[in-house]
Amino acid sequence: MTATPALAPDPSAPPAKAPFDTVAFLRTWGTTLFLLLLIIGFAAWNPRFLSLRNALNILTEVSIYGVIAVGMTFVILTAGVDLAVGSLLAFAAIAAAWVVQHMGGDLPQWLVALSVASAIGLAAGYAHGKTITWLKVPAFIVTLGGMTIWRGATLILNDGGPISGFDAGYRWWGTGAVLGVPVPVILFALVALAGHVTLRYTRFGRQVYAVGGNAEAARLAGIDVKAILISVYVIVGFLAGLSGFLLSARLGSAEAVAGINYELRVIASVVIGGASLSGGAGNIRGTLIGALLIGVLSNGLVIMHVSSYFQQVVIGLIIVAAVAFDAYAKSHRGKV
Repeated sequence: MTATPALAPDPSAPPAKAPFDTVAFLRTWGTTLFLLLLIIGFAAWNPRFLSLRNALNILTEVSIYGVIAVGMTFVILTAGVDLAVGSLLAFAAIAAAWVVQHMGGDLPQWLVALSVASAIGLAAGYAHGKTITWLKVPAFIVTLGGMTIWRGATLILNDGGPISGFDAGYRWWGTGAVLGVPVPVILFALVALAGHVTLRYTRFGRQVYAVGGNAEAARLAGIDVKAILISVYVIVGFLAGLSGFLLSARLGSAEAVAGINYELRVIASVVIGGASLSGGAGNIRGTLIGALLIGVLSNGLVIMHVSSYFQQVVIGLIIVAAVAFDAYAKSHRGKV
């Protein structure tokens, strides 16, 4: 019996197309599509949602926690987390306002406040990173303790009361505009651009991804893992201090209750934007989309007269869904 010879493939035939990977597509573009659907839905409900004034309100609100979210992206890329950012924001803001209130000399109020808030954020971030790396305490525990410590220090500093009375130069950083664009939005854009360039085009950025992907392999490759870990907490601490300054300038006062639940919004922005809590995956573009999604969702629900309590439930559900989808996408990878 003669075997049938196998037919050689026709070289003129077009190459077979790879099957469309829906999971990979949704992992890359799903958050953006969801954001667009939210905008369309809220605009259909109330056309004023698309007004320039409302758009600027959303961007200004997003910019305060979005600045911290850029720093949190660095932390989560290393498989870490910082739960203290909201409390640190409040402490940096009220400490800066206290110094402004009691200072002498001719220095501008905004310069003193910005310097103090940034320095406090840097010092706190360094303390968190040092405790995590040298005492080998999990980041969750260190920053959970920090969340309580900084909130308590905020209440102690001015007996729980607000500090106000800032001059116009100070308030400009929160309420002013350049060519019609609010100052906080401009600063948010600059911080996001700096974060994007750092992560994508610098050696430090590549080391952050390496540490998050496999810390032991990064150490064997000659990367100072401890230094990288400390540095990402310094970054997010500094940006929390900057956000505290911006929020106090926007409100015209520094308040002990400022920044409550900000850690939820910040972490949600990063996770919804596609970053993996296990480290090594994520980018600033995704964080921006995640922050905007939360801002649009919160604003749209307010326009629809939905309770602010319900907003927290919705954001929590979205976080769980984003993490669950990330886990599914990882297990699905390579099966298509």
